[in-house]
Amino acid sequence: MQHIFALQTENKHLYLYNMVKKNAIMRYKILDGLLSNRNRFYSITELLDLVNEALENDGMESVSRRCIEKDLNTLECAPYEAIIERVWIYGKKCIRYQEEGFSIFTKKLSEEEENLLSEVLNTIGQFDGLDTFEWLDSLKKRLDIKEHRRIIQFDSNPYFEGRNLIGSLFTAISNKQVIALKYHTFKNPEVKEVVVFPYLLKEYNNRWFLIVGVEDGTILNFALDRIDDFSPMPHIDYIEPDEELESRFDDIVGVTLYKDRPTEDILLWVNEDGHQYVKTKPLHGSQRDVKGEEDKRVREKYPALQGGRFFRLKCILNYELEQLLMSKMDQLIVLEPPILTDSIKNRIRKLDAIYSNI
Repeated sequence: MQHIFALQTENKHLYLYNMVKKNAIMRYKILDGLLSNRNRFYSITELLDLVNEALENDGMESVSRRCIEKDLNTLECAPYEAIIERVWIYGKKCIRYQEEGFSIFTKKLSEEEENLLSEVLNTIGQFDGLDTFEWLDSLKKRLDIKEHRRIIQFDSNPYFEGRNLIGSLFTAISNKQVIALKYHTFKNPEVKEVVVFPYLLKEYNNRWFLIVGVEDGTILNFALDRIDDFSPMPHIDYIEPDEELESRFDDIVGVTLYKDRPTEDILLWVNEDGHQYVKTKPLHGSQRDVKGEEDKRVREKYPALQGGRFFRLKCILNYELEQLLMSKMDQLIVLEPPILTDSIKNRIRKLDAIYSNI
């Protein structure tokens, strides 16, 4: 019973807090309109009367002169930072914004804010040429943002197939729109169709992928260069992912997810030429150096490997991880777990057979 009473009291306090906050915002809005009016000069008494009149018309309680004075002080502070002048006109002290056309709702950007916003828009604007992102140019013009030299540049491939789909897929994800996806694989050129719930556009290794859900809850990925077309399915309800989707990629390299596959402890040895590069550009977020007593034990276990550095990873095994490790085979050796070591050895045997026949 005490718990219920405490909860009711807490809810009551929250309700009162929200009402007070709503009342204050309403007062700021009314005062903003009055202070920006260059055709009238208002004294504090006139401001009080007009604010209370507007509040009462909206079914709110009137406030005191002291409350209005506090509101004016609030408008002069961050985040509003209004410059309010108090001048004597025809024998009465009047209050208004110093700058003509100023409003707390249309505050002009500072030079620093304009530069930061410009860089953000330029960063997003690296999708130049995509129909759905043409609004960026329009937004820059409306905000009167000047062009600045680009400071951040991502590695990108402007010629990848499927580039034309990014804008419309972005819109489908934003609008939580179910789509019928037409696609084909490298092995089978026959076009297939599947109804999906688009969740995420993800870039990996200069290639874009659409991450989707299907009706049974499975998460799939489709390379954009394998998507032929898609169409909206407005009659089907959109299903949200069961969990925070982005966190599922923390345990993998790339985009290939496996629902029930566990993470594996991976041990690598990297030679003298490569270990500094692997250390400063980790293969995965879980990567750590093997040091101290652990390093001593590992070196006793693998005495043939002299010098270099040992590293451990903890992630789910998938195709992209093996591709990444294979790309560094001249610098590293996969030691554990056996399932990954065997798979890498098998890949090397196949390569050796190919090169042996050349």
